[in-house]
Amino acid sequence: MTHSHIRPAAERASIYHDITQGILAQLEAGTVPWVQPWTSRGASSLGLPVNALSKRAYSGINILILWRSAATNGFTSNTWLTFRQALELGGNVRKGAHGTSVVFANRFTPEEERQRAAQTGETPGVIPFLKRFTLFNTEQCERLPDDCAVPAPQQNPELVAPQVEALIKATKMDFRVGGAHAFYNPLHDYVQVPRPEDYFEPINWHRTVLHEGSHWAGHPTRLNRFSIAPSNMEDRAKEELVAEISASYLCATLGIVPTVRHADYIASWLTLLKSDERAIVKAASAASKTAEFILSFREAATDADAANPADTEQRAA
Repeated sequence: MTHSHIRPAAERASIYHDITQGILAQLEAGTVPWVQPWTSRGASSLGLPVNALSKRAYSGINILILWRSAATNGFTSNTWLTFRQALELGGNVRKGAHGTSVVFANRFTPEEERQRAAQTGETPGVIPFLKRFTLFNTEQCERLPDDCAVPAPQQNPELVAPQVEALIKATKMDFRVGGAHAFYNPLHDYVQVPRPEDYFEPINWHRTVLHEGSHWAGHPTRLNRFSIAPSNMEDRAKEELVAEISASYLCATLGIVPTVRHADYIASWLTLLKSDERAIVKAASAASKTAEFILSFREAATDADAANPADTEQRAA
């Protein structure tokens, strides 16, 4: 029967299409998905969406999907459950509640590929795919234990600033302060940003640092996301998309309200998403890996900050 081979491909195409159309609709309406939850009424304290049972944060495109759902529905909670998990915790989803469709990545090997590999002795190839499942916000549930709520990061600039500075220092990136423009130089592998006092709001300096640091993480010697050779506009748009989303994930984790750093790329992102329905899923996945890579230095940052609580100055260029 050929239907078993046709259906997964059609389903995969439909998932990518639905996700991309949702993101496109937001961008075309002038709403940036990785900023929207913080500009929506009643959702100003959201962090990364978290599973209420496992306490693990969601990643990749699911963050954008769940942020969008929270903004659309006015949820103030950032915790989510499947129908079965709500029952497992002794509660239940309220009757009539509509869930949010998210995805998980998996892989499968077609039967013909298994046969070919068996004949040649090679390792069989696998095809990655996305599969849907449904989540409910804990505000759509009842009788859940009190400890299901996962507190969002506190948005206190006085606490955030030392965290960001210590984190950047712990990465040991070549970080320079000065000049009139913020940028990452991939050829010489350094980040440069203007002085904090050159920004109208100090927190904007920290947002900029996280954005440029996301570019730094993609260097071939680290996450190997791009070539250091000059790229075309499409490649630049892809890289800016990853850095924008990564910075928003970092901001959400650290308790900073995300903003759009490069709004001038929105037109090129629209073109990119219309030409490649998998682009936003790939970018969100790369952004999660980037944010996780940078946040992996947090333990070193905490240890260093404890040893030198007053030493948060960055090297000036």
